[in-house]
Amino acid sequence: MGGVECAALLQRTEPDIVNQGTSFKLTRVLAAAALCITSQALAGCNNFFVDPDSTSSSSSDLVFVANATTETLSAYIVGTGTLTAVNGTPLALAYVPQAAVVSRANTFLYVAGPSAIYLYTIGTSGVLTSSGAAAYADVASLDVSPDGQWLVGLDAASELLDIWAIDTSTGALTTEASASYSISDAVVVPRMIRFTPSGAYLIAALGTAGDIIFTFNTSTGVAASSQRLGTGSTSTSDNALAIDNASVTVYIARSGTTTGLAAYTIGSAGALTAVTGSPFTTGTTGTTPYAVAIDSTGAYVYVANRGSGTISGFTIGTGSVLTALSSSPFGSGSLVTSLAIDNSGAYLFAAANGGSPDLTMYSFDSTTAGKLDTTAAVTTGTDPTGAILVTATH
Repeated sequence: MGGVECAALLQRTEPDIVNQGTSFKLTRVLAAAALCITSQALAGCNNFFVDPDSTSSSSSDLVFVANATTETLSAYIVGTGTLTAVNGTPLALAYVPQAAVVSRANTFLYVAGPSAIYLYTIGTSGVLTSSGAAAYADVASLDVSPDGQWLVGLDAASELLDIWAIDTSTGALTTEASASYSISDAVVVPRMIRFTPSGAYLIAALGTAGDIIFTFNTSTGVAASSQRLGTGSTSTSDNALAIDNASVTVYIARSGTTTGLAAYTIGSAGALTAVTGSPFTTGTTGTTPYAVAIDSTGAYVYVANRGSGTISGFTIGTGSVLTALSSSPFGSGSLVTSLAIDNSGAYLFAAANGGSPDLTMYSFDSTTAGKLDTTAAVTTGTDPTGAILVTATH
C-alpha cells in the first residue's frame, strides 16, 4: 500500500457526516492510520496523517449585489461577522442589471441586462473577470438547475421560459429549448423563477397572474407547463418564492389584497395545495412582502417587506404551518427587495433598493430561536446605488 493508497483509505474511512465531533473524526483517522501501518509496516505510508477534509475544495463565501441606479455589481467576501469588498468592485457594467445567479460550482456568475445575459468568471478571492455576453434574451429572473447543467430565465417580454445548456468548464451557454405558457385572464408581471431542489419542477412567480409550475427533464432540458396557481385578485401580486430542501413546500411572498407569506405543498405534477392557515400575515409592520428565504436548517422562513423596510420571520412547523416569531419583524433598509442565505448558512443578507443601508448582514441569534441580529451593514457604492438583488455562492 503506497502513500496515495493510504491517503485514499483515510479519506474513505471518514464518512460525510456532520455533527459527529472532533473526537469521533480523530478516532476514524487513527484507525485508518493503524491499518495502513499494519499492512505496510511503516513503509510507503508517507503523509498518511492527512485530515480527510483538507483534500476537499471549497469556494469562497461570497455575496454579490446588483445595483440598478449606478449600473454596477458589488461583491463581498463573507467573514465571521464581516464583509470585505472584493478587489475591483463595484464593477461597472454599462447596463442596468435585472437578474443574477451563481453557477452551482461557484465558478461563474450570470448577470442579466435588458437584452443579454453576461458571463463573469469568479476567480481567487471572488475577483470577477468578464467574458461578455453569453446569450441574448430579456429576462426578469435566472436560476441554475441543481445539477448545474442548465440555466433558465423567466422572460420579461414574452410568456416564455428561456433555457440554456451550461458548459461547466467555460460557463458558455447554448440555447437548448424554451417553454411557453399562456395566461389570458390576468396581467403577467414576471418576477421570479426557481427550481425545486429535486430538479423535477420549476415554479415561476408572475405577479398579478399568480404562479406557473413547469415539469423539467434534467436530461434534455425540456420544460412544460403543468399547473397554474391564480391569485384570484387583480390587486394581489405573487412577487417571489422559496422552496424547502425536500421540495415539499413552496413559500410565496404575496402583496396586495391578501398580503402575507403564502405556503403550498407541492404534489403530483407540481400541483399546489394551500397549507392550513395560508397566507400567513406579516402584520401592520410587514407591508408589501417582496422576497423570501428559508434558513439553512429548514426551521425558519423570512420575508422581506418592501413597503415597511422590515423582515418578518416565522417558525416552520408540522405540515409547513407557520408561526410568527415573537422577536419579529426585524429592521432593514428602505424598500428592502431581495434576500439570500450565504453558503455557510450562518448569515442572511438583505438588499434594499432605497438604501439606508444598501446591504444588511444578519446572523442568527444564539439564544432566541430564529431571531435576526444585525452583524454588518454597508453601502454598495456611491449612494444612491439602487440595490435590487443579492445572490450568494452555494
